[in-house]
Amino acid sequence: MSPSPFEAILRARQSLRRYAERAIDDEVILSIVDAARRAPSASNAQPWRFIAVTGAAARAELARACFSGIYSPTRFAARAPLIIALCAERAGLIRAAQTVKDRAMYQLDCGIAGEHLVLRAAELGLGCCWIGWFRRRGARKALGVPFHAAVVSLIAVGYPPEGWAPRPRPRVPLSSILWRDGWGKEFAGSGAGSTPIRTGE
Repeated sequence: MSPSPFEAILRARQSLRRYAERAIDDEVILSIVDAARRAPSASNAQPWRFIAVTGAAARAELARACFSGIYSPTRFAARAPLIIALCAERAGLIRAAQTVKDRAMYQLDCGIAGEHLVLRAAELGLGCCWIGWFRRRGARKALGVPFHAAVVSLIAVGYPPEGWAPRPRPRVPLSSILWRDGWGKEFAGSGAGSTPIRTGE
C-alpha cells in the first residue's frame, strides 16, 4: 500500500534545530494554531493557550530567561523565527475534575494539540522542535504567564536552511511494540518486512 499524503508527512517530519533567516507570515501562524485548537480534550476542556513569540527582542529575552545554565543545550531555539509557548489554563480544570478525576489530563490534552500544530507546520514546509528542557519559572516571568496557568512546552518553529536534509532515524519494527489481546502476544502481520521504518525523530 502506497503511503497517503498524511503518512508521507509522518515519515518525513523530524525535529529541526537549524533555521533559515526567514520570517513566518501571520497567516501561517494562525493556520498552525487553528489546527491545534481542533484537537480533542478531556471533557472538551480545551485547556491550551498559545503565545507566539516572534519579535527579536522578545525571543532574546525568553532565551535569557529559560535557556541558560544547565538548560543551555536548548539555546538553539532562540534562533528560530517563531517560538510557540504551549500553555495550559488551569482555572477551569477544577470544574472539569468533577467528571475527570486526574487533573493532569491537561498535559495530555496539550500534547495532542501541540502535535496537531507540529504536523500542520510540517505540511506547510516548516520544521519544529519540541522543547521540554527549559527553566519554566523564567519562561513564565518573561512571557507574563499568570499563576493559574502553566507553561507546558516550548515549540521552536522555522523554515529549514538551504541545503538542509533530514537524517533518517531508525524506528523499531511494529512487531516489537504491537501485540494482540495481551502483552507480548503476537499480532499477525506486524513483522512484515521486519526492518524499522526510517523516519524523523
